[in-house]
Amino acid sequence: MSTSGNPLHPVNLIKQGAFWAIHLGCLLVFWAGFSWTAFAVCMALYVVRMFGITGVYHRYFSHRSYKTSRWFQFVLAFIGATSAQKGPIWWASHHRHHHQFSDTEEDVHPPRIYGLWWAHVGWVLSTQFVETRWENVKDLVKFPELRLLDKHHIVPPVLLGVALTGLGYYLEASFPALGTGPLQMFTWGFCISTTLLYHGTFCINSMAHIVGKARFKTGDDSKNSLMLALITLGEGWHNNHHRYPGSERQGFYWWEIDISHYTLKALSWLGLVWDLREPPARIYQEALDNQVAA
Repeated sequence: MSTSGNPLHPVNLIKQGAFWAIHLGCLLVFWAGFSWTAFAVCMALYVVRMFGITGVYHRYFSHRSYKTSRWFQFVLAFIGATSAQKGPIWWASHHRHHHQFSDTEEDVHPPRIYGLWWAHVGWVLSTQFVETRWENVKDLVKFPELRLLDKHHIVPPVLLGVALTGLGYYLEASFPALGTGPLQMFTWGFCISTTLLYHGTFCINSMAHIVGKARFKTGDDSKNSLMLALITLGEGWHNNHHRYPGSERQGFYWWEIDISHYTLKALSWLGLVWDLREPPARIYQEALDNQVAA
């Protein structure tokens, strides 16, 4: 019996309840209203937490495409966990499985086989992927602090929600001219930002295997898309990534915008990360050969 994608598998009611509750929380905007301050916080948290997924959960924990210290590893993991997409070990275990079986029946979220809805969000809400695939993450489970974060992955997003509410109270009392308050800050900073973050991330599982062009013959449906790269800070160069997953940069060329790569490069200048892996020369030669052949 398949251990991966199955669109008929029942949903997990707890996961589904929490997931849709955050979506419904966006409706609080009709009571909370709008302010440019709340909007700026919403966008800032989208970008920071998207990096937590793309630059940390994906490029670091899933593919080990650069190195960092143990203390900064935990800081990065905590930032990723505020995205409310579970812990880094769970996330990496399923993503590594995806690369092993990309776009086959054993894949976690193949849109061509199980449909766009399953690839985008159905697999997340199912009862099938609650547990970590421990056999895929033996290099990560040796860190007790990461196991603790995985076990209590709900804590970082809850703390973020509480902090945003507190910030709203502070801004309302100290800077009333900004026109914001606790409900508005929670609505925009947490509910709306997290909902956008969910669907931005999930677009790579679904749309990046449907929309765009393939530079490399990878044996799967992965595509490159500038639009998706902009939404996800660089993850839209998905065909590049599937050809050489070990590369820290996914925009292989200077014109392929990859904000996560720029961020990691800046962190390397500060000495916080190092050994950023790049595609070898043979990969660029292959791209050139494919272009000539086309």
